[in-house]
Amino acid sequence: MTRRAAPRLYGLMAEFASPRDLVAAAEDARAVGYRRMDAFTPYPIERLSEALGHKPSRVPMLVLIGGIIGALAGYGLQLWISAVSYPLNVGGRPYNSWPAFIPVTFEVAVLVAGIFTVFGMLALNGLPTPYHPVFNVPRFALASRDRYFLCIESKDPRFDEKATRLYLEGLRPSGVFDVEY
Repeated sequence: MTRRAAPRLYGLMAEFASPRDLVAAAEDARAVGYRRMDAFTPYPIERLSEALGHKPSRVPMLVLIGGIIGALAGYGLQLWISAVSYPLNVGGRPYNSWPAFIPVTFEVAVLVAGIFTVFGMLALNGLPTPYHPVFNVPRFALASRDRYFLCIESKDPRFDEKATRLYLEGLRPSGVFDVEY
């Protein structure tokens, strides 16, 4: 007879009925000292990322870097072809006819910036994630409909199962659930 190991705790999750309650709970949890937490909602909530303490997104910087790389690559490719690899004197124009290079330079910049956006967003969000422990909570299915959840992870330095449970229950949620791995 084999014994199953006790399930490990990923964290504790509180369910709220309104976005206002969730934002207030996240702000309060942050003020108390919790740092490793996440919120789940059916739609974006404006003040929630600040309440959770998230830093500004790094995606815009990735888009800028991708755009610059794309513009340099597009212009460099045209310059190489026109002036080095296959120089043609067309209508007496110089080999480096930069006004003619602008449309392709712009299009390649947009293409590479878009590619950096997609892959950068996926990498920064840790996607794809086909499984997450919060899916083990049966009521979590309501997160895509009409409920709002705040999960405090057990990796948080301030996390203590009993104290955190009491803290979350003090926020008056609809329920507090164990999130097991």
